[in-house]
Amino acid sequence: MLPAIRQEEYLYEIPQFSVGKDDVEDFMGELRAFHGEFSEYFCRQEPRDHFFNYMSGRFGDLKRKTAEPIAIRTSGRSSVRGMQRNLSHAIWDEPGILRKYHEMVRAEMGDPDGVLIFDESGFVKKGKDSG
Repeated sequence: MLPAIRQEEYLYEIPQFSVGKDDVEDFMGELRAFHGEFSEYFCRQEPRDHFFNYMSGRFGDLKRKTAEPIAIRTSGRSSVRGMQRNLSHAIWDEPGILRKYHEMVRAEMGDPDGVLIFDESGFVKKGKDSG
């Protein structure tokens, strides 16, 4: 989400937008399909399930979006430690996941002459050392 205008001397207004899961038709189906693209990079079903629950929990309306409240919301209190261990100790093929994700981005947005730039310079800097 883009920040609100904080100073009047900006030359242009930064447009505001907010996209929620209700704005995407069949959001959970899309998320499951996205998750399915990475299933081969997990050694067991449990880490795959925790990964999906964690992803879906991050899009929820929880106040705190950490492992504990997400686990309680998606799977019940008994799965809290399992999700925490999944985030810190589960074995997955991280280079493979990154490679797959890069392939997906390249297929969706790639162009031999293309450049993608993220410039979030709209935040007001604090202090004299934040250049």
